[in-house]
Amino acid sequence: MSTMNISLPETLKTFVDEQVSQRGYGTSSEYIRELIRKDQDRLQLRGLLLAGASSPPAAPADTRYFEGLRNRVRQSARPGAKE
Repeated sequence: MSTMNISLPETLKTFVDEQVSQRGYGTSSEYIRELIRKDQDRLQLRGLLLAGASSPPAAPADTRYFEGLRNRVRQSARPGAKE
């Protein structure tokens, strides 16, 4: 694992220390890694949303579409059902 040193103003360091203590992180590094992972997830979700928004329209999600989904769920819930 690589290391990275960061400098924080005292107010931010105090905040990080409080979060580590209150939220059960073992170290400030664990807290920072979690923040980075969440930011990565947020960016990935944003990319997916933008890609979806710019994609051409698909078939409408009407009553027939949802009934088809329900049937697939019922079919897969039956004992011995294969997908």
